[in-house]
Amino acid sequence: MTSDLTFALADDGDLPVLTGLYDGAARWMRDHGIDQWQPGGKDAEHFRLRMKEGEVWLARAGSAVVGAYELWWRDEPAWGEQPPVAGYVHRLMVDRTTAPRGTGRILLAHAERRTAEAGRPLCRLDCRSDNAALIRYYGSLGYAVVGEQAAKTDGGGSPYAVTLMEKALPSGSRP
Repeated sequence: MTSDLTFALADDGDLPVLTGLYDGAARWMRDHGIDQWQPGGKDAEHFRLRMKEGEVWLARAGSAVVGAYELWWRDEPAWGEQPPVAGYVHRLMVDRTTAPRGTGRILLAHAERRTAEAGRPLCRLDCRSDNAALIRYYGSLGYAVVGEQAAKTDGGGSPYAVTLMEKALPSGSRP
């Protein structure tokens, strides 16, 4: 696994890159029989709002953007009302044509560090409950299944079930 990635917060100038990453990841999922994201499902306004309400991070290998993720500080649609004890990772995106092997793990590790730096002891995420491969992947990275939200909506279609997963962050990594 490589660690030669650099991270930067996204800004409005990165909106085309973010929508391109999303669409590329959605096409890869579709081509591999995964019904999770759809090309065109997230536009520039989606990412602009995420930047306003949380953090959107880009990862680069050299000058090439190879991945990105969103870090939210609350997530009522999936987790309900919660005390401020977690960071919530969304839209973990990797450019499969240019990203070095292990980029997804590095993106998630960065999100965990950011969450710990914010003084929150848990990193949480969710994924569609019918995506067994992704649930196994997150499990292999230390995330435990802690529940299911049976009727999450993303504003664009029918409700779907998501598996809720979390990872306790090492206490020594928090300020």
